[in-house]
Order: sequence, then C-alpha cells, then structure tokens
Amino acid sequence: MPLVTSQNILEHARKNFYAIPAFNCENMEMIQAIIAAGEDMKSPIILQTTPSTVRYASVELFAGIAKAAAQKAAIPVALHLDHGDSLELVNNALYAGYTSIMIDGSHLALDQNIALTKKAVDICVKKDIPVEGELGRVGGKEDDLESDSEGYTDPKEAVQFFRETGVSFLAIGVGTSHGIYAQKPILNPALISELKDIIPIPLVLHGSSGLEEHVVRDCISRGICKVNIATDLRITYTEAVRDFLINDPKCIDPKKFGHAAREAVKKLVKKHIMICGCNDRALI
Repeated sequence: MPLVTSQNILEHARKNFYAIPAFNCENMEMIQAIIAAGEDMKSPIILQTTPSTVRYASVELFAGIAKAAAQKAAIPVALHLDHGDSLELVNNALYAGYTSIMIDGSHLALDQNIALTKKAVDICVKKDIPVEGELGRVGGKEDDLESDSEGYTDPKEAVQFFRETGVSFLAIGVGTSHGIYAQKPILNPALISELKDIIPIPLVLHGSSGLEEHVVRDCISRGICKVNIATDLRITYTEAVRDFLINDPKCIDPKKFGHAAREAVKKLVKKHIMICGCNDRALI
C-alpha cells in the first residue's frame, strides 16, 4: 500500500495503550528487513532517517526505496524524518514524499524551540503531514547533535510548547540517552504519566536502544506511543556483516553478506515489535 502518515497509527496506539517502534534505516537492506518483519508480525511500521543518513544518500533516494517497498507490503508504513535540523531539510523531505516529520529544536532556548517548531508545523500542515517536536534534552549523541546531560521535560513548558506549536507528537526527556549507555540511566517514568495526563498527543521515547525490556514496557504503559530504535539496528547489521566475512573471507558478493545482515535485522525488529505490543495491529 502507499506510504501512510504516522498520525493515525500513533493515535490508535495512544488510545489503545501500545506503541509503534520507529526504526532508523541506513540502506535498502534495512528497509527491506524492517518491512518484512512488520508483515510477518502484522504490525504497523515507521521507517526513519536522520540528517547524516540522507546526506550520505538523499531524501529522494530513501523516499524512493521506502515507497517501492511499502507499495508491495500489506501493512501501514510511514516514512519519518528523525531529528530534522533545519527548515530546508524539512521542506526537502516533505516534497520528496516523507509522510512524517521531526524538527529538533531541543538544543535551543524554549522560545526559540517553539518558534522553530511552529514554522515546521506551518510548512507541513499544508500537505497534512504530522510533525514531532522535542522538549527536554535526551543525552548522548544522535547524528550531529550531542548532549552530556539528560534534561527532563518540564510539564509546564510542555503544555506551553504543545499549545503554541501545534505539534502532533512530542519527544520528551525522561533520562534516556542516544547511543550506547556507558552507565545505567536514571529514568523518571512518573514524568511520562504526568505528561500523558496534560498533553493529548502521542509521546515519543528516544534513546531506547540498550534499555531493558521491562523498562520500555513500563514507559509504554505510562503513555509512550512511539519508541525510536537506532543503535541496536546498527550494531546488529554490522556484526552480521562482520561475522559473515570472517566465516567466508573470500566472498565478494555484497548480496550474500547483505542477505545475512538483513535477516539479522529482521529478527531484531520482530523482538522490538513484541516489546511495543503492536503485533497484530496492522489492520487499524
């Protein structure tokens, strides 16, 4: 089926107490693996790319691959720009065919973050495309953005941010970090419950790679509706390629080690679908 927006699938998740995993994809094999896993599990899927990924290729190339793969799939597939870092990129992704957009102004002062996010919403609303904003800092490194702190989202600021920007979803800071955890994170799960009660839109958890399953499930039970997964996929893909070439060092066919990596990623994606509880939710 054609690519869908993330709006309906995330709203359904919010109202029915489960989450949709959003998988960062770096190439064709990852896109194929993610969608194949979604079909096997009858789960909606969100594909997403970061600014560095689309600089490596282009929004047009990734949108083309995603559209072609989704067209043959029997599940809802959305294509999301993750951590959009400029209005120019927002425009480029939008007109390339992305069906979900994030603008990340979390590194800015509140008034500047609101102003930037509102501009992105004004751009995207013309094409009826939902926008994710971020308030509160998620620590670690994501793409070219890096933070050494885990700034928790302030509930009063969150209400102001929602009212003044009109965002469809909100990524919140609750103590998680991007990348690999150097030490156990100090989460504030009660904050998720508080934010859910005062903001009537889906909440997003960044930095979920490496969190224990029960922690992610608890966050979902409290109101998280979108769970971003990036580092786990990169590790799994790379290790599968490395292991294949160690075992077959004379192989010169990229399709062979690409297939091995694709199967490894597919297995991991199924695991995250089960954690999020979105299996058998494709027909919504």
